[in-house]
Amino acid sequence: MPGERNLKTLLQNMKPEMHEGVFVFCSISEDKEIPATLKPVHIFREREGTAFIIRREEAEAAGLPYQFASRLITLTVHSSLEAVGFLAAITGRFAEAGISVNAVSAFYHDHLFVPEHRADEALRHLQNMCKQA
Repeated sequence: MPGERNLKTLLQNMKPEMHEGVFVFCSISEDKEIPATLKPVHIFREREGTAFIIRREEAEAAGLPYQFASRLITLTVHSSLEAVGFLAAITGRFAEAGISVNAVSAFYHDHLFVPEHRADEALRHLQNMCKQA
């Protein structure tokens, strides 16, 4: 089944869900492999190295340096990879509130990494957006 493309429908049905735990961003040089004991929720190979997102306790246990302690909020609506304006509407709202966000689009859903100390506020903004759409 193809994902939803209609912006109003996406906003009404996004049903944000906050995951347990704190996630962090790590990077290792391109010539190294991610340790098999780690379970990244996202991996991206960049020119400067391999970037990945894991739970903070995993990074600390592996002795990896990390940045951006964040909470993960998944927008559970099945969004199309060709949807226009969905993340722009959300990131715009967060920008107005002064909340940074790192958005990752996957095949079925969009995932938002927001600062740990602003996560509850970010979730409230998303829930209000659903009601207002």
